[in-house]
Amino acid sequence: MREQTGHRTPSTGRRSGGRRGGLAAAAAVAAAIVTAGVLVPVTASAAARPDSVQHGLNALVRDGQPAALATVRGGDGRTRTYTAGVGDLATGAKVPKDGQVRIGSNTKTFVAVVVLQLVGEGKIGLDDKVDTHLPGLLHGDGIDGRRITVRQLLQHTSGLPDYGPYISDDEIAHRYFEPRDLVDIALKHKAEFEPGNRWSYSNTNYVLAGLIIQKVTGRPLAEEIDRRVVQRIGLRHTYFPAPGDKSIREPHPKGYRVMAAGELRDSTQVDPSAGGAAGQMISTNSDVNRFFTALLGGDLLEPAQLAEMRTTVPVGDTGAHYGLGLMSRKLSCGGVYWGHGGDIVGYETRGGVTDDGRRAANIAVTSIPAEISGTRRVEAVVDTALCR
Repeated sequence: MREQTGHRTPSTGRRSGGRRGGLAAAAAVAAAIVTAGVLVPVTASAAARPDSVQHGLNALVRDGQPAALATVRGGDGRTRTYTAGVGDLATGAKVPKDGQVRIGSNTKTFVAVVVLQLVGEGKIGLDDKVDTHLPGLLHGDGIDGRRITVRQLLQHTSGLPDYGPYISDDEIAHRYFEPRDLVDIALKHKAEFEPGNRWSYSNTNYVLAGLIIQKVTGRPLAEEIDRRVVQRIGLRHTYFPAPGDKSIREPHPKGYRVMAAGELRDSTQVDPSAGGAAGQMISTNSDVNRFFTALLGGDLLEPAQLAEMRTTVPVGDTGAHYGLGLMSRKLSCGGVYWGHGGDIVGYETRGGVTDDGRRAANIAVTSIPAEISGTRRVEAVVDTALCR
């Protein structure tokens, strides 16, 4: 797992050699009230005209991405899909328009929505201690579940260490992890700081949030996400893979892992359980746009809970802010956009919805950039799409 938000943070989990891999989260983008548009694929005639988004995707491919995909809803209300590169390096197959990808830490926003729905139902309190729901689970060097709140889990202010840097890319791809396995890995390490003292990204927070959901509802996390979010707003291409399911169900570009010598290795088939509630889901760019649009439009949460979600803390000195599973970032053309973003071995996604709700964009590439500068280039295309 690697966290990154388009800038270096203390918990990026970058290993030796400077390469990033695995599941990470991100912060990039999204949110407000966008109505669903009709998908309008970029045709040959449209592609012949200058298009800044298409140019941006082409540049990502020139920089080494096997493929890049985008879905953009413009101020005119039309939704356009874009592709660049190839969907399979071995065969040269085309990139499927709006193909499914692993969306990594965008999963966190889905999990946060379910927690906040349960808050609205009076079943969870944001200021409940973790020990209230998972008694005795959190303990260790500077770690005490009686002092960490649900709010701090969702906002990454718990101080809990991230398990991600301690799992290899091969383990992420092939090993099945129970959620408590992931928590146990984190608990071998010292707390980063006293709960509530500052912000530091940790996938461990969301694995715990998923366990709380299961404890409170008595149902599997995947079922609660499907019932409360996916079915509720009609996401037709979004799901939480079952244990051991390494496949991607619908047409998709293959995902690749950048090896030490720069070689690209096919990493499409992976066991996503290392992501769990922090990053296991699969979706499409258009469904991710629809999700953030519905969320910020008030279709998933009551006003009080949505206001809590949008109450943010600074992410260091980056200018970005993190709420409860939701992030805001500045646009070059003024204003902000809301969303999340995510990395998991083979795929990186960035996107969001403008604060006025008029525009939405989500970008996916089929390898995690080896350096943070590569992620910044992906985010620059998001900015282009939302500002044009």
